[in-house]
Amino acid sequence: MTSTPLPTDNEPTPLMFSAQDLILLGKTADSLSAYLGAAVLAEVGESEGAEWVIFGQALATDETPDEDFLRVQLGGKDARLLGGTGGVEVQDQPYDCSYLWSIQITEYDDERYVKLDSTGEVIDASPTLEALLPFSIVEPEFVEDELENEAKDETQSDESETHLTDLEDEFSKQESSNTFINKPQTRH
Repeated sequence: MTSTPLPTDNEPTPLMFSAQDLILLGKTADSLSAYLGAAVLAEVGESEGAEWVIFGQALATDETPDEDFLRVQLGGKDARLLGGTGGVEVQDQPYDCSYLWSIQITEYDDERYVKLDSTGEVIDASPTLEALLPFSIVEPEFVEDELENEAKDETQSDESETHLTDLEDEFSKQESSNTFINKPQTRH
């Protein structure tokens, strides 16, 4: 596959995550924390002018990861942690974590985001960040329309209840006067 650099408009494209990317990465860390039942940290860093994010599962103080897992330190003073940090308290000291994966940004539009394993090998690449994440965290676009429709339904329901109450009142008035609508007539 041949990669082509992103258009530059005479200025180098910054190899940085967008604000939307950072929100999505933070939500991914929060979702992973909930899914795994353990704190997952996501820390943004930079090397050689390109940003990357690393995901790691925080280890308990007495926990040692299996030898198969890469041990990393995330957090600490001046760290750029994303999301809710899985409920762990942000401190000056970094947390020992079991490496999950990392994503870095490249200058190529068809491989803008590259996912790396614990050995630094590329395991996937995509022009969109969402394609590399384990969960679909995209907000549906129809939420506002759906909320408006619910509000209309509630208004219509209130109007129906009011109409029903009016009919009940009218019926009780007729009942008290012993006059009935559509009273069957008898022939003599």
